[in-house]
Amino acid sequence: MTPEPRFVLDASIAITWAMRDEDHPTADLAFSMLEIGSAIVPAIWWYEIRNTLIMSERRARILPEDSDSFLRSLEQLRIDIDPSSNQSAMMILSRKHGLSVYDAAYLAVAVRDSLQIATLDKALEAAALAEGVPLLS
Repeated sequence: MTPEPRFVLDASIAITWAMRDEDHPTADLAFSMLEIGSAIVPAIWWYEIRNTLIMSERRARILPEDSDSFLRSLEQLRIDIDPSSNQSAMMILSRKHGLSVYDAAYLAVAVRDSLQIATLDKALEAAALAEGVPLLS
C-alpha cells in the first residue's frame, strides 16, 4: 500500500486559494494533493493566514464574507497543526539562512519529518533546497 502524500504547506500557497487575482501552478498542485493526502503546518500558519486576509480586506482585495468563507473551507481540508515546535531548530535555521523565525518554523517541520515543502517564498525555497528539502512543484 502506497502511503498518502504529505507535505508542509506554507501560508503563501494557501492564501492564493483565497485571492481571485492570484494563481500559481504550485498552489494548484498543493490543493490537488490535499484531495488525496494531507499537509502539516506550524501553529503560526493560522495566524499568518488570518493576518493576510485582514490586510487584504483593508486593501479591498477581498471582502470580509469571502475571508470568512475561505477560513471555513480551510477547516475542511486535511491540514494538521504541528503540535510541537523545535525552537532550537527554528533559531538555527533562521540564523543560517537569514529567514524570519516564522519561515524557519515551516522549514524545521519539513526537515524534521523529511517532507516536501510547498511555498512561493523565494527565501524559504532557497533555504529548503540548501537543507536538502524537496520543493513541491
